[in-house]
Amino acid sequence: MPSAVIDIQPAGFPWKTYDPFLFCVFHRDAYPSGNADLGPAASLAGRSIGQDFEGRDGWRMYHGSRVPGFPQHPHRGFETVTIMRSGVIDHSDSLGATARFGPGDVQWLTAGQGIVHSEMFPLLDRNGPNPLELFQIWLNLPGEDKMVPPHFAMLWDRAIHTATSPDGATRIRVVAGRYGETAAPEPPPRSWASRADTDVAIWTITMDPGATWTLPRAAEGVNRAVYPFSPGTVEIHGVTIPPDSVVRLDPAADATVRNGAGTGELLLLQGRPIGEPVVQYGPFVMNSRDEIQQAIADYQRTSFGGWPWPVDEPVLPAGEGRYARHADGRVERQAD
Repeated sequence: MPSAVIDIQPAGFPWKTYDPFLFCVFHRDAYPSGNADLGPAASLAGRSIGQDFEGRDGWRMYHGSRVPGFPQHPHRGFETVTIMRSGVIDHSDSLGATARFGPGDVQWLTAGQGIVHSEMFPLLDRNGPNPLELFQIWLNLPGEDKMVPPHFAMLWDRAIHTATSPDGATRIRVVAGRYGETAAPEPPPRSWASRADTDVAIWTITMDPGATWTLPRAAEGVNRAVYPFSPGTVEIHGVTIPPDSVVRLDPAADATVRNGAGTGELLLLQGRPIGEPVVQYGPFVMNSRDEIQQAIADYQRTSFGGWPWPVDEPVLPAGEGRYARHADGRVERQAD
Protein backbone atom coordinates (compact mmCIF):
# COMPACT_ATOMS: atom_id res chain seq x y z
CA MET A 1 0.00 0.00 0.00
CA PRO A 2 1.50 3.39 -0.94
CA SER A 3 2.34 5.58 2.03
CA ALA A 4 0.08 8.50 2.89
CA VAL A 5 3.23 10.39 3.94
CA ILE A 6 4.65 12.51 1.11
CA ASP A 7 7.55 13.94 3.11
CA ILE A 8 8.71 14.92 6.59
CA GLN A 9 10.70 18.09 7.20
CA PRO A 10 11.83 20.09 10.22
CA ALA A 11 8.97 22.42 11.13
CA GLY A 12 11.34 25.35 11.70
CA PHE A 13 10.33 28.63 13.30
CA PRO A 14 7.86 29.80 12.22
CA TRP A 15 6.54 26.45 11.09
CA LYS A 16 6.84 25.63 7.41
CA THR A 17 3.43 25.88 5.69
CA TYR A 18 1.96 25.16 2.27
CA ASP A 19 -0.30 27.21 -0.01
CA PRO A 20 -2.89 28.56 0.89
CA PHE A 21 -1.20 29.00 4.29
CA LEU A 22 1.64 31.48 4.65
CA PHE A 23 2.82 31.16 8.24
CA CYS A 24 2.18 29.32 11.48
CA VAL A 25 3.76 29.98 14.83
CA PHE A 26 3.15 28.21 18.13
CA HIS A 27 3.63 30.58 21.05
CA ARG A 28 4.24 28.88 24.41
CA ASP A 29 5.37 31.12 27.28
CA ALA A 30 5.56 30.35 30.99
CA TYR A 31 4.87 33.88 32.24
CA PRO A 32 5.28 34.63 35.96
CA SER A 33 2.68 36.38 38.10
CA GLY A 34 1.51 39.77 36.91
CA ASN A 35 2.07 43.23 38.34
CA ALA A 36 -0.27 46.21 38.68
CA ASP A 37 0.30 47.12 35.00
CA LEU A 38 -0.56 43.55 33.86
CA GLY A 39 3.05 42.97 32.91
CA PRO A 40 5.42 40.44 34.48
CA ALA A 41 6.21 40.86 38.17
CA ALA A 42 9.84 40.15 37.37
CA SER A 43 12.91 42.10 36.34
CA LEU A 44 13.21 42.91 32.64
CA ALA A 45 16.95 43.57 32.97
CA GLY A 46 19.01 41.94 30.25
CA ARG A 47 16.11 41.59 27.81
CA SER A 48 16.06 43.25 24.40
CA ILE A 49 12.92 45.24 25.12
CA GLY A 50 11.05 45.86 21.91
CA GLN A 51 12.58 42.77 20.30
CA ASP A 52 12.60 40.11 23.02
CA PHE A 53 12.36 36.67 21.37
CA GLU A 54 15.13 34.87 23.28
CA GLY A 55 12.89 32.98 25.71
CA ARG A 56 14.89 33.77 28.82
CA ASP A 57 13.33 32.02 31.87
CA GLY A 58 10.77 30.43 29.53
CA TRP A 59 9.01 33.59 28.37
CA ARG A 60 9.32 36.52 26.01
CA MET A 61 8.17 40.13 25.92
CA TYR A 62 8.13 40.03 22.08
CA HIS A 63 7.66 43.66 20.96
CA GLY A 64 5.99 44.78 24.21
CA SER A 65 7.68 47.19 26.60
CA ARG A 66 5.55 46.77 29.76
CA VAL A 67 3.09 44.02 28.78
CA PRO A 68 4.15 41.11 26.55
CA GLY A 69 2.80 41.01 23.03
CA PHE A 70 2.68 42.83 19.74
CA PRO A 71 1.88 46.58 19.83
CA GLN A 72 0.17 48.25 16.87
CA HIS A 73 1.31 46.94 13.48
CA PRO A 74 -0.27 46.85 10.00
CA HIS A 75 -1.42 43.99 7.75
CA ARG A 76 -2.63 43.84 4.16
CA GLY A 77 -3.54 41.03 1.77
CA PHE A 78 -4.15 37.99 4.01
CA GLU A 79 -5.91 36.73 7.14
CA THR A 80 -4.76 35.91 10.66
CA VAL A 81 -6.34 33.04 12.59
CA THR A 82 -5.39 33.06 16.29
CA ILE A 83 -6.27 29.94 18.30
CA MET A 84 -6.04 30.38 22.06
CA ARG A 85 -5.16 27.44 24.32
CA SER A 86 -4.21 29.24 27.54
CA GLY A 87 -3.79 32.84 28.64
CA VAL A 88 -5.60 35.84 27.16
CA ILE A 89 -5.13 38.35 24.34
CA ASP A 90 -6.29 41.95 24.35
CA HIS A 91 -7.01 43.06 20.77
CA SER A 92 -7.40 46.64 19.53
CA ASP A 93 -7.52 47.81 15.92
CA SER A 94 -7.77 50.77 13.58
CA LEU A 95 -11.46 50.05 12.93
CA GLY A 96 -12.17 50.87 16.57
CA ALA A 97 -12.80 47.24 17.51
CA THR A 98 -11.46 45.75 20.71
CA ALA A 99 -11.66 42.38 22.42
CA ARG A 100 -10.37 40.17 25.19
CA PHE A 101 -10.38 36.46 24.40
CA GLY A 102 -8.98 33.39 26.08
CA PRO A 103 -8.75 29.59 26.17
CA GLY A 104 -10.71 27.92 23.40
CA ASP A 105 -11.53 31.16 21.59
CA VAL A 106 -10.43 31.93 18.03
CA GLN A 107 -9.98 35.35 16.46
CA TRP A 108 -10.24 35.47 12.66
CA LEU A 109 -9.13 38.72 11.07
CA THR A 110 -9.37 39.47 7.35
CA ALA A 111 -6.81 42.22 6.82
CA GLY A 112 -7.86 42.79 3.21
CA GLN A 113 -6.99 46.30 2.01
CA GLY A 114 -5.42 47.15 5.32
CA ILE A 115 -5.80 47.18 9.08
CA VAL A 116 -3.63 48.08 12.05
CA HIS A 117 -4.03 46.06 15.23
CA SER A 118 -2.31 45.22 18.49
CA GLU A 119 -2.22 41.85 20.27
CA MET A 120 -1.16 42.16 23.90
CA PHE A 121 -0.88 39.37 26.48
CA PRO A 122 -1.98 40.82 29.85
CA LEU A 123 -0.91 38.82 32.89
CA LEU A 124 -4.10 38.85 34.95
CA ASP A 125 -3.10 36.58 37.83
CA ARG A 126 -1.08 38.52 40.40
CA ASN A 127 -0.75 35.53 42.74
CA GLY A 128 0.40 32.78 40.42
CA PRO A 129 1.84 32.00 36.99
CA ASN A 130 0.23 33.13 33.73
CA PRO A 131 0.95 30.45 31.12
CA LEU A 132 0.24 31.42 27.52
CA GLU A 133 -0.20 29.03 24.60
CA LEU A 134 -1.60 29.90 21.18
CA PHE A 135 -1.32 29.32 17.46
CA GLN A 136 -1.26 32.14 14.97
CA ILE A 137 -1.86 31.07 11.40
CA TRP A 138 -1.68 33.27 8.32
CA LEU A 139 -4.09 32.25 5.54
CA ASN A 140 -3.55 33.88 2.16
CA LEU A 141 -6.18 35.71 0.13
CA PRO A 142 -6.43 35.38 -3.65
CA GLY A 143 -5.59 38.47 -5.70
CA GLU A 144 -9.25 39.31 -6.30
CA ASP A 145 -9.85 39.53 -2.53
CA LYS A 146 -6.65 41.16 -1.30
CA MET A 147 -8.27 44.59 -1.27
CA VAL A 148 -11.62 43.69 0.32
CA PRO A 149 -12.66 45.74 3.38
CA PRO A 150 -11.08 44.42 6.59
CA HIS A 151 -13.27 42.19 8.76
CA PHE A 152 -12.87 41.24 12.43
CA ALA A 153 -14.63 38.12 13.77
CA MET A 154 -14.62 36.17 17.02
CA LEU A 155 -15.29 32.43 17.06
CA TRP A 156 -16.02 31.87 20.74
CA ASP A 157 -15.12 28.63 22.49
CA ARG A 158 -18.74 27.49 22.86
CA ALA A 159 -19.33 27.83 19.09
CA ILE A 160 -16.43 25.58 18.09
CA HIS A 161 -17.39 21.91 18.14
CA THR A 162 -15.32 18.81 18.81
CA ALA A 163 -15.85 15.47 17.09
CA THR A 164 -14.87 12.22 18.79
CA SER A 165 -13.60 9.04 17.18
CA PRO A 166 -15.82 5.93 17.55
CA ASP A 167 -13.62 4.57 20.36
CA GLY A 168 -13.61 7.92 22.19
CA ALA A 169 -9.81 8.06 22.27
CA THR A 170 -9.31 10.87 19.72
CA ARG A 171 -10.94 14.29 19.70
CA ILE A 172 -10.93 16.61 16.69
CA ARG A 173 -11.68 20.28 17.31
CA VAL A 174 -12.93 21.82 14.09
CA VAL A 175 -11.86 25.47 13.80
CA ALA A 176 -12.31 25.53 10.01
CA GLY A 177 -13.85 23.02 7.60
CA ARG A 178 -15.74 19.88 8.49
CA TYR A 179 -15.00 16.50 10.07
CA GLY A 180 -17.82 14.06 9.34
CA GLU A 181 -21.00 15.71 10.60
CA THR A 182 -19.10 18.25 12.70
CA ALA A 183 -18.79 21.64 10.99
CA ALA A 184 -16.80 24.70 11.99
CA PRO A 185 -18.38 28.12 12.54
CA GLU A 186 -18.69 30.26 9.43
CA PRO A 187 -15.41 31.99 8.53
CA PRO A 188 -15.37 35.63 7.43
CA PRO A 189 -17.29 36.14 4.19
CA ARG A 190 -14.32 36.83 1.87
CA SER A 191 -11.99 34.23 3.35
CA TRP A 192 -10.52 31.53 1.12
CA ALA A 193 -12.07 29.18 3.70
CA SER A 194 -15.55 30.53 2.92
CA ARG A 195 -15.50 29.03 -0.59
CA ALA A 196 -17.17 25.64 -0.88
CA ASP A 197 -14.53 24.20 -3.22
CA THR A 198 -11.34 25.05 -1.30
CA ASP A 199 -11.58 22.27 1.35
CA VAL A 200 -9.84 24.44 3.95
CA ALA A 201 -9.49 22.69 7.31
CA ILE A 202 -7.90 23.84 10.55
CA TRP A 203 -8.19 21.18 13.25
CA THR A 204 -6.50 20.55 16.58
CA ILE A 205 -6.37 16.85 17.40
CA THR A 206 -5.92 15.30 20.84
CA MET A 207 -5.20 11.57 21.21
CA ASP A 208 -5.18 9.46 24.36
CA PRO A 209 -2.06 7.41 25.15
CA GLY A 210 -1.83 4.49 22.74
CA ALA A 211 -4.74 5.68 20.61
CA THR A 212 -5.06 4.84 16.92
CA TRP A 213 -7.12 7.00 14.58
CA THR A 214 -7.60 7.22 10.83
CA LEU A 215 -7.50 10.64 9.24
CA PRO A 216 -9.93 10.33 6.32
CA ARG A 217 -8.89 11.30 2.84
CA ALA A 218 -9.70 14.73 1.44
CA ALA A 219 -10.18 16.13 -2.05
CA GLU A 220 -7.39 15.48 -4.53
CA GLY A 221 -5.16 18.47 -5.15
CA VAL A 222 -5.35 20.05 -1.71
CA ASN A 223 -2.28 20.61 0.41
CA ARG A 224 -2.47 18.75 3.74
CA ALA A 225 0.06 19.04 6.56
CA VAL A 226 0.11 17.77 10.13
CA TYR A 227 2.22 19.22 12.96
CA PRO A 228 2.63 17.04 16.08
CA PHE A 229 3.32 19.47 18.92
CA SER A 230 3.18 17.38 22.11
CA PRO A 231 6.36 15.94 23.67
CA GLY A 232 5.63 12.27 22.89
CA THR A 233 6.03 10.20 19.75
CA VAL A 234 3.55 9.54 16.99
CA GLU A 235 3.47 7.28 13.94
CA ILE A 236 1.68 8.18 10.72
CA HIS A 237 1.10 5.33 8.26
CA GLY A 238 3.82 3.34 10.02
CA VAL A 239 6.38 6.16 9.89
CA THR A 240 7.74 7.44 13.21
CA ILE A 241 7.64 11.23 13.18
CA PRO A 242 10.63 13.03 14.72
CA PRO A 243 9.91 15.86 17.16
CA ASP A 244 9.44 19.36 15.73
CA SER A 245 8.44 18.13 12.29
CA VAL A 246 5.87 18.96 9.63
CA VAL A 247 4.37 15.95 7.87
CA ARG A 248 3.00 16.52 4.39
CA LEU A 249 0.28 14.00 3.57
CA ASP A 250 -1.30 12.69 0.39
CA PRO A 251 -4.85 14.06 0.58
CA ALA A 252 -6.18 11.20 -1.55
CA ALA A 253 -5.16 8.55 1.01
CA ASP A 254 -6.44 7.70 4.47
CA ALA A 255 -3.68 8.16 7.05
CA THR A 256 -3.47 5.97 10.15
CA VAL A 257 -2.13 7.85 13.17
CA ARG A 258 -0.81 5.90 16.17
CA ASN A 259 -0.03 7.81 19.31
CA GLY A 260 2.69 6.89 21.79
CA ALA A 261 2.65 6.64 25.57
CA GLY A 262 1.63 10.19 26.42
CA THR A 263 -1.26 12.39 25.33
CA GLY A 264 -0.68 13.30 21.69
CA GLU A 265 -1.59 16.64 20.12
CA LEU A 266 -1.47 17.61 16.45
CA LEU A 267 -2.45 20.59 14.32
CA LEU A 268 -3.82 19.95 10.82
CA LEU A 269 -3.73 22.62 8.10
CA GLN A 270 -5.34 21.79 4.78
CA GLY A 271 -6.61 23.65 1.73
CA ARG A 272 -6.69 23.91 -2.01
CA PRO A 273 -3.73 26.04 -3.10
CA ILE A 274 -4.46 29.51 -4.41
CA GLY A 275 -1.63 29.05 -6.89
CA GLU A 276 -0.75 32.72 -7.34
CA PRO A 277 2.58 34.52 -6.88
CA VAL A 278 3.32 35.42 -3.26
CA VAL A 279 5.35 38.57 -2.66
CA GLN A 280 5.78 39.40 1.01
CA TYR A 281 7.29 42.38 2.72
CA GLY A 282 6.88 41.96 6.48
CA PRO A 283 3.17 42.34 7.27
CA PHE A 284 2.12 42.88 3.63
CA VAL A 285 1.43 39.91 1.33
CA MET A 286 0.54 40.69 -2.27
CA ASN A 287 1.01 39.24 -5.77
CA SER A 288 3.65 41.62 -7.13
CA ARG A 289 6.43 43.94 -6.05
CA ASP A 290 4.46 46.92 -7.40
CA GLU A 291 1.54 45.98 -5.11
CA ILE A 292 3.92 45.83 -2.15
CA GLN A 293 5.23 49.31 -2.99
CA GLN A 294 1.63 50.53 -3.16
CA ALA A 295 0.86 48.93 0.23
CA ILE A 296 3.80 50.73 1.81
CA ALA A 297 2.78 54.04 0.24
CA ASP A 298 -0.86 53.61 1.29
CA TYR A 299 0.12 52.82 4.86
CA GLN A 300 2.46 55.81 5.04
CA ARG A 301 -0.29 58.07 3.67
CA THR A 302 -3.38 56.76 5.50
CA SER A 303 -2.14 54.59 8.40
CA PHE A 304 -4.98 52.29 7.25
CA GLY A 305 -7.53 54.45 8.99
CA GLY A 306 -5.34 55.74 11.80
CA TRP A 307 -4.83 54.53 15.35
CA PRO A 308 -7.73 55.58 17.63
CA TRP A 309 -6.10 54.46 20.88
CA PRO A 310 -3.96 56.70 23.15
CA VAL A 311 -1.08 54.18 23.38
CA ASP A 312 0.54 51.72 20.98
CA GLU A 313 0.02 48.68 23.23
CA PRO A 314 -3.40 49.09 24.88
CA VAL A 315 -4.67 46.60 27.43
CA LEU A 316 -8.09 46.37 29.00
CA PRO A 317 -8.75 46.72 32.75
CA ALA A 318 -7.74 43.71 34.82
CA GLY A 319 -11.34 42.93 35.76
CA GLU A 320 -12.68 42.90 32.21
CA GLY A 321 -14.03 39.56 30.99
CA ARG A 322 -14.08 37.94 27.57
CA TYR A 323 -15.85 40.19 25.14
CA ALA A 324 -15.65 41.86 21.73
CA ARG A 325 -16.76 45.32 20.69
CA HIS A 326 -17.03 45.51 16.92
CA ALA A 327 -16.44 48.55 14.74
CA ASP A 328 -20.21 48.98 14.31
CA GLY A 329 -20.66 49.19 18.09
CA ARG A 330 -22.06 45.67 18.48
CA VAL A 331 -20.86 44.03 21.71
CA GLU A 332 -20.52 40.30 22.44
CA ARG A 333 -19.91 39.18 26.02
CA GLN A 334 -18.97 35.68 27.13
CA ALA A 335 -19.31 34.02 30.50
CA ASP A 336 -15.95 33.18 32.04
